[in-house]
Amino acid sequence: MHLSDLSEVMIPPEFEQALALQRAAYLAEPSPSHAQRLADLNSLARLLKENQDAIVEAINRDYGNRSQFETLFTEVFVVLEGIRDTGKKLKRWMKPMRRHVDQMTFPLARNRLIPQPLGVVGVIVPWNFPLNLSFAPLTAIFAAGNRAMVKMSENSAHLARLLVSLSPQYFPADKLMFFEDSGGRGPAFSSLPFDHLMFTGSGQTGRAVMASAARNLTPVTLELGGKSPAIIGPDFPIKTAAERVLWLKLLNAGQICTSVDYLFVPEGRTDEFAAHARRLVAQRYPDLNGNDYTSIIDERSHQRLQGMLDDARAKGATLVNLAPNHQSGSAPRKFAPHLVLDVTDDMLVMQREIFGPILPIKTYRTADEVVGYVNAHDRPLAIYPFTHDHALQDLYITRVMSGGVSVNEGLLHVGQHDLPFGGVGGSGMGHYHGYEGFVTFSKLRPVFYQGPFSAIQMMFQPPYGGLATKVLNLLMKFRG
Repeated sequence: MHLSDLSEVMIPPEFEQALALQRAAYLAEPSPSHAQRLADLNSLARLLKENQDAIVEAINRDYGNRSQFETLFTEVFVVLEGIRDTGKKLKRWMKPMRRHVDQMTFPLARNRLIPQPLGVVGVIVPWNFPLNLSFAPLTAIFAAGNRAMVKMSENSAHLARLLVSLSPQYFPADKLMFFEDSGGRGPAFSSLPFDHLMFTGSGQTGRAVMASAARNLTPVTLELGGKSPAIIGPDFPIKTAAERVLWLKLLNAGQICTSVDYLFVPEGRTDEFAAHARRLVAQRYPDLNGNDYTSIIDERSHQRLQGMLDDARAKGATLVNLAPNHQSGSAPRKFAPHLVLDVTDDMLVMQREIFGPILPIKTYRTADEVVGYVNAHDRPLAIYPFTHDHALQDLYITRVMSGGVSVNEGLLHVGQHDLPFGGVGGSGMGHYHGYEGFVTFSKLRPVFYQGPFSAIQMMFQPPYGGLATKVLNLLMKFRG
C-alpha cells in the first residue's frame, strides 16, 4: 500500500464501533487498580487453559498440520509463563517512581514518574505464532491497564473464529475484542486512531502500517523479522552447533521471524556440518509426513520456497536435500529441509527472509568478514554466535547491531521473561515482554509537585532587577 492509497481506505463500522466503545470505557475508568489488572491477566490465562485443546486444534487446522508439541511449547507454555511472571511483578511496576529534584532551585519540591494506561491499543497478529503473538502483547497491554482490539491473520481463520466466540465469555467488549480478517482489512485496522499500535510481520507491510498510523500520530511497535545469521566460531564443535542450529531451523518448519536465516561456517568445514545435518534430520524426523514436522502455512508459501531453491540452483548453488526419501503424503505442504551451499548475493535466498526450512551456508576466514557482511545489510532481528571465546562473543555483540542475541544457542533470548524483545532498524522498533512491555504500553507521566513556597515566583518575577540577577549568577556559579 502506498501513501496515496491511505485516503481511500474504508473503515468497517465494526472497527469504529469497537474503538468508540473501548475509548468511552477508558475515559470512564482511565486507571484500573492492581486488583483489576490482575483479574484481567487471570482471565487471559483462564481463556487459554480452559480452551487449550480447542485452541491447539484450531491452529493445527489453519496450518494443515502443526506439531502439537510445538504449539504447546512455543505458544501455550510460553504465554502462561509470561502471564505468571507479569502478575508476580506487576505491583512493583505500577508504583510511582521518585525522580531527583534540585533542591537549591526548587526547595522542598518533589518529582514523580507515574505509569498510566495509554487507552486503547491495536494489535495486528501474524499467522506463524498466532496465539503467542496475540496473548503475549495482551499480557503487557492489560498489565499496563489498557483495552485492546486484536486483528488476526487471514491465514488463522479457524483460530480467529474461535477467539471471537470465546472472548466474550471472559472479557467485556469494552476491554477486549478479536477480529477475523477475511482478506484486505489490515489497512483499515491500522488506520484507526489507536493510542498505540503493535504490528508483527514483514518489513514491507510494516512500512505501510507505520504510514497509516502516522496519519493519526499513533505510536507503533514494529516487530519485522529479517535475515538473522548464526556464526559458528572456529573453536566451537560443529556437531553441537549443527544440533542447535537444526533444532531452531526446523522448529515450526522454519516459519519463525527469529529463525536462523543463514549460517556462517569456518572455511573447509561445510561438509562436516552437512553430514551432521543429514544425520540429525533422519534421526529427528524419520517421516516428514508425521505429526512432529509442521506444514508450510499455504500453497503460495510452499511455491515461494520451491522458487527460492530453483533460483539458487539456476545461479550455481549446490542444494543438499536433508530428507531425500521424503514423498508427499497425507499431510499437506510438507517441505523437505535443504541446505544451500556456494550461495551468492544475487540469489533470492540471500535477499529475502526465507521463512521456511531452507538454510543457506556461507564460509568465512576471519571474524571481520562476518562483521562486514552482516553490517552491509539491514540490521537483523537476532544474531547467534557460537563460540566459547569470550572475546569473540563480545566482538560480535559489540560490532554487529541486532534486535537481540542468543550466545551458543538460537531463539532462547526471546523466551526470557525478564528480557525485552524487539527489533532495530530494518527488523523493527520498540520492545515488549516483561517490564519493557509494561513501559511500552504505558505513559510514564512526569509530575512535578511544588513545595510549600515557590522560589521561582519569589525571586524571578519580571521586571528582573538586581535580586533576580544575583540569585541567577549564584546558581550558575554553583553549576560551574
